[in-house]
Amino acid sequence: MPTIISVAEVIPPFEVNQNQASEFARELFADSFKDIERLLRAFQNGQIEKRHFVKNLDWFKEDHTFEEKNSAYIEAACTLGKEAVEKCLHNTDFLKKNIPYQEIDMIFYISTTGIATPSIEARIMNLLPFNSHTKRVPIWGLGCAGGAVGMSRAYEYCLAFPKAKVLVLSVELCSLTFQRNDLSKSNLIGTSLFADGVACALVCGDESNIADFRKKATSPSIIATQSTLMPNSLDVMGWDIRSTGLFVVFSRDIPKIIEDWLKPNVSEFLAEHQINLEKIDYFIAHPGGKKVIDAYVKSLEIPASMTDVSLEVLKQFGNMSSTTIFYVLKRYLEMDIPQDAIGLGTALGPGFSSELLLFRWV
Repeated sequence: MPTIISVAEVIPPFEVNQNQASEFARELFADSFKDIERLLRAFQNGQIEKRHFVKNLDWFKEDHTFEEKNSAYIEAACTLGKEAVEKCLHNTDFLKKNIPYQEIDMIFYISTTGIATPSIEARIMNLLPFNSHTKRVPIWGLGCAGGAVGMSRAYEYCLAFPKAKVLVLSVELCSLTFQRNDLSKSNLIGTSLFADGVACALVCGDESNIADFRKKATSPSIIATQSTLMPNSLDVMGWDIRSTGLFVVFSRDIPKIIEDWLKPNVSEFLAEHQINLEKIDYFIAHPGGKKVIDAYVKSLEIPASMTDVSLEVLKQFGNMSSTTIFYVLKRYLEMDIPQDAIGLGTALGPGFSSELLLFRWV
């Protein structure tokens, strides 16, 4: 089965702690909400300690056109995306030797926070010595589920072409979508939660001579995936696209939806592969927020300790949309996990949708 051999993350340059972010939001929203102090509790209750952005806080105090924000997205996505690819293919934690760029057969590029044509991976291919015949698929609009979807599509490609080496590159610069004049509660909550992040994963087929370059004794092999769309749920999560850019749509009902909907979805997926939920050793969850993590625990009836890694990533980095699951996965790759351990990967996104992956360490 296709195996994830290396994961690299790139942390954007400007660190903002949650107290700084809360003060910024107080200054911005104080005149719009009489209960501003109650609403600002979201900044502390979410248990995020710090986040990272591609611009400093002063940049967000000024108005920027959609064009300016998107130009900043393209510039940062190319710079940080290139760095993530380099770190993934030259990662001494996971690789015995560097993987040549020319050996990459396919690049899946994942993002929902900026627009570029030619797309970002094509621009990066002009900066690094990839084979000109490398195939590429940019995937836009899957939000927080996008990273998991990218791994699922890489898995399918490697099943079809077992000699392949595939990159999944995720760049999410959520901060650049910030709307200074959007005085809605959704925007306030988004301001407390979302962050910027970049990551890249290397997925390899069974006939790609993994033993020649893999350093770790075991790695997570993807053995199955499942995509699910909830009917008539288009207003749960996404963007409202207006003349000044992308305005966040973020339903307060998301934790309740997860509680009611996720377990039947997961149980059906695992049953197809003769695995009980109790047999899952590791839970590799995209941490959409503290309430989302709590909803995972309540819905799936799993020990809270199974979400510790996801919660720690949330504390240190916030919600980086599709990129976040790679930060979580990287921490599992760094562990010495025994052979045949089972992991469940999950992420939720616009649609409303779910992406599930079943892992076995091999």
